[in-house]
Amino acid sequence: MTVTFGDDAEAGRAGDAVRALAAEGVPQALAAGDPKLWGEAARAEAAIRLGWLNLPLTSRELLPEITNLVEKARAEGLDHVVLAGMGGSSLAPEVICSTADVPLTVLDTTDPGQVRRALTDRLDRTIVVVASKSGGTIETDSHRRIYEKAFRDAGIDPADRIVVVTDPGSPLEQSAIEAGYQVILADPNVGGRYSALSAFGLVPSALAGADVARLLDDAQAVHDSLGASEGNPGLALGAALGQAALSGRDKLLLDDRLSEINGLPDWIEQLIAESTGKDGKGILPVVGGDPTGAPDEFVAGIGGDGGVRVDGPLGAQFLIWEYATAVAGRLLGIDPFNQPNVAESKQNTAAILAAGFGEEKPVLVDGPVEVYGAVPGEPGDLSDVLTGLLSAVPGDGYLAVLAYLDRWAAFDVAQPEDASLDQLTEAWTARDPATLRALLSMRTDRPVTFGWGPRFLHSTGQYHKGGPQNGVFLQITGAVTDDVEVPGKPYTLGRLQLAQALGDLGALSGRGRPVVRLHLTDRVAGVTHLLAAARIE
Repeated sequence: MTVTFGDDAEAGRAGDAVRALAAEGVPQALAAGDPKLWGEAARAEAAIRLGWLNLPLTSRELLPEITNLVEKARAEGLDHVVLAGMGGSSLAPEVICSTADVPLTVLDTTDPGQVRRALTDRLDRTIVVVASKSGGTIETDSHRRIYEKAFRDAGIDPADRIVVVTDPGSPLEQSAIEAGYQVILADPNVGGRYSALSAFGLVPSALAGADVARLLDDAQAVHDSLGASEGNPGLALGAALGQAALSGRDKLLLDDRLSEINGLPDWIEQLIAESTGKDGKGILPVVGGDPTGAPDEFVAGIGGDGGVRVDGPLGAQFLIWEYATAVAGRLLGIDPFNQPNVAESKQNTAAILAAGFGEEKPVLVDGPVEVYGAVPGEPGDLSDVLTGLLSAVPGDGYLAVLAYLDRWAAFDVAQPEDASLDQLTEAWTARDPATLRALLSMRTDRPVTFGWGPRFLHSTGQYHKGGPQNGVFLQITGAVTDDVEVPGKPYTLGRLQLAQALGDLGALSGRGRPVVRLHLTDRVAGVTHLLAAARIE
């Protein structure tokens, strides 16, 4: 595992930070799990959140149980693995399985179409991993209820098909035991976004066919260096990230185009944004963008060039980025293990579901797109709305696109990296909403990020609300034509999805963040119209 720098100046700045950290005894204290490293206010939280440091060792105790589970599933012909999990419970397995080229269906959504598609795919050969640290995650609870009914309706005992991964003592553990589900307990001293090498990352990945023992081996190979002041890649990376942010370069562009690891920036985005985005501070990860040379930009190349370059296998990458995030948190003066603003959107969602949605009139209707919110300027059409939002981004800010849509359907056709504007706007029958990020990026010199709702609520949602007050937000929702009931609950997935969008919108607007919601009354036509409006004329 190596961390190198793009030039001598970058190496010098990082080296100065490394020497300062070493003089304070930080690498030795962190390797020993000292909870005092982030200040007295963070001490109690840190004391129960440092188990990730030793997961390359402690997670090996899970391997026999995981091996038995995998062998049983294969003997029974269960080759469709569905993971119901959010945030840290889903992003790491997705990277592991994509890199290993083994199939895993990830449900980190409340979109009815996306869930329905999973339900209709080989139910007779499906095994479901329900993963929730707290045991009370509303999305995961909904998925469990829906699959339980689907299995029973098909004459299948859910106890033969559902595996639960949770913390000891969670409400999910007890209900799963009562239902007869196999339960695999995770280390309670590991936070969700640091759980890649825990049961949350290993169980679904092993069921899908990934070699999780090798993942631990690769992490173990770098583990012993983490207490050293020299030759410590985690210390070097953390020093570089923290020092860059302190000097104003707090937009972290993650470039993995030359990497053989698939999707790692999405996992890093969650780790860094949720860990550092609080108290008005933070590092904003930018996934999928091209370097612009902006003065507040810092490029991390995963297997490629950048201000810092990080090379190594996936297991080592997980551990090094976690360590680096903890180090950067110390430099920034924040607690990298809490998430003080995440609960607000959840509370808003619950209140909306209980009280109802009320009536709201759009400020503008342009074909199949309704526009809600305080739109900058006096827009006459959707193109004007986008222009106004882009003009509202401050010189040190960013635009975040937040799409509460079906992300599987959006990727039915992949776009080539060198796609022209015409190709970008003439893709696929239902169009690719992620293309919107690329089109809007062409119209601004500020970073444009893209998040799928509600999964970003468990990751970058913390940064949006707790980080610097310089974000502008474009939220996209869509009409639901074929909803899915949530057994035992008074809401459907479609209503839950909309409540989550409106709940987060309230949390953002309540902080004075500029936010506009576009509602697609016809999803296919709406995305097509939106992409046309986003084009540079």
